[in-house]
Amino acid sequence: MDDIIEKVRKELKVSSDRKTRESGMRYFREEVRLYGVKSKVVREIAQENYVSVKERSKHDVFILCSTLWQSGMMEESFIACEWSHRLCRKYLPEDFEIFEDWVKKYVNNWASCDTLCNHTIGDFIQMYPEFISGLKRWSLSDNRWMRRASTVSLIIPARRGKFLPDIFDIAMSLLQDRDDMVQKGYGWMLKEASKPYRKEVFEFVMRNKAVMPRTALRYAIEKMPPELRAMAMAK
Repeated sequence: MDDIIEKVRKELKVSSDRKTRESGMRYFREEVRLYGVKSKVVREIAQENYVSVKERSKHDVFILCSTLWQSGMMEESFIACEWSHRLCRKYLPEDFEIFEDWVKKYVNNWASCDTLCNHTIGDFIQMYPEFISGLKRWSLSDNRWMRRASTVSLIIPARRGKFLPDIFDIAMSLLQDRDDMVQKGYGWMLKEASKPYRKEVFEFVMRNKAVMPRTALRYAIEKMPPELRAMAMAK
């Protein structure tokens, strides 16, 4: 095992406590593995130890990230996300395959999914928009976390007014998805898109509200004016 991985794990264990672990587990319905370390402390451990790896090649850092993901410990996944995102200026098109592998093999809860996708994958997509086709492929997956990842990878681009036609394509692909984690994901994506494109998102919602799950609908219209929310929620 790489010394830096061993050091990170020792620091996480020392910083853990049962109360934080038990409190954290209440946020998840699926089984998750936690040390029980507060988020602020996890970020500090990630930042402090990145000093020891930042001179390594991107390839080597990604190997370290994969090792952290493989443990199945949530805090280690957060550190992997932090380290991979710090390399965003060095991303190349072939890195998509690595990120896809992480989602497919290791993501098993909404927190790890969103942390990876909002930043690492979201930045990658903004650099290489042609890989939105990969997200659209994810939206058809049997893996619930890949379907959610297809939406939450576009949260920040949506907020910035980017990729609206693709956002609608993915939302349509997932429109009647029965998984509430996916419904919340695409509803959140639409909510962020509604900030720069309120009219367009509202019209999308109105066209599809008859078949759109109420969970997704509520998320999508959350930031709209009361009168538009009332229209969207009316049966």
